[in-house]
Amino acid sequence: MPLTPAELASDAKAVRDAGAFAVHVHPRAAGGEQTLAAKACDAAVAAIRAAVRALPVGLSTSEGIDPDPFARAAAFKSWHHRPDFVSVNLSELGWGGIMRAALQAGIAVEAGLESPAEAEELARSPFAHRIVRALVEVDGGEPEARAISQLIPRGVSQLWHGYGDRTWEVIAAAATAGFDARVGLEDVLVLPDGRVAADNAELVAAAVELTGRRP
Repeated sequence: MPLTPAELASDAKAVRDAGAFAVHVHPRAAGGEQTLAAKACDAAVAAIRAAVRALPVGLSTSEGIDPDPFARAAAFKSWHHRPDFVSVNLSELGWGGIMRAALQAGIAVEAGLESPAEAEELARSPFAHRIVRALVEVDGGEPEARAISQLIPRGVSQLWHGYGDRTWEVIAAAATAGFDARVGLEDVLVLPDGRVAADNAELVAAAVELTGRRP
């Protein structure tokens, strides 16, 4: 698992070579914990951009990093090397304020959707057509992904990803539906044939082979 800025940069180059069109990363503090602090986030983004030019870089804003939504929203102003996008989960308290703060800082937003109710909430919100894409994030495989997808407003780009055993089912379904997909060690540790993946690049290469799609 890449953790340091140098490791993230090396991994970003490897996954881009394997067929990835963007990267989603979780910068770490000196002690290894996830953080939104400027020092760590700036270092991670700068290292990736130095290693792989023109590759969009995204950061997480999960409440697992900081449970305070106001602190997460305020972090954007402290970043000197701002990412191209951030992921914001509608399942978490204060998601609207975090989206607004990101957009005001000139950072694009991915909206993480884990249920049909969240897709409907996004559709009713003022952010529905201001996001760069909707992330369909499911544990339940293709049926759950499709149930969420059909409630996302028309014209909004979609990116699907699953977790654990059903990851590859969701990726294949996304390709069939004409949507982008995400894969990485955050989601799954094994390849479609059950072998343990060596790294993120091997997972990306497997997804490209499965879907027949490259950026």
